[in-house]
Amino acid sequence: MSETNCPFCNGKERIVKENEHAYALLSNPRKVPGHTLVVPKRHVDKPWELTEMELRDVFDLISYIEQKLIGQFGDGCDIRQNYRPFLQQSELKVDHIHFHVIPRTLKDYIYQVSEKYDTELFAELDPVEAKAVTAAIK
Repeated sequence: MSETNCPFCNGKERIVKENEHAYALLSNPRKVPGHTLVVPKRHVDKPWELTEMELRDVFDLISYIEQKLIGQFGDGCDIRQNYRPFLQQSELKVDHIHFHVIPRTLKDYIYQVSEKYDTELFAELDPVEAKAVTAAIK
């Protein structure tokens, strides 16, 4: 995807805060009230393409937004970044890296719909898997 058809490069009317290399905007659609996105200003598809300065500014904004949301929209926050090149761009997936700052409470909508079932998703770490993943990371 190019910058010309990127909703983050073209639609900046929802910006609520910015710094030199990044900005925060309200997520639309959103999962819960206060769901905010932090986006680098430069169009970047892959997380590892971010520069050190971009990463610093992205995480400075994440920290700032998280502190502002906690206590007003939730008791905690989830910070997420999804890299899923196997999905086509849509209303729910944009090919411009961004980080979700999602205010959370124990009984919020996300918990009620899906996360109360999360314990069923976890599996014990297998030693063979641990060795393979450790080798891949090193």
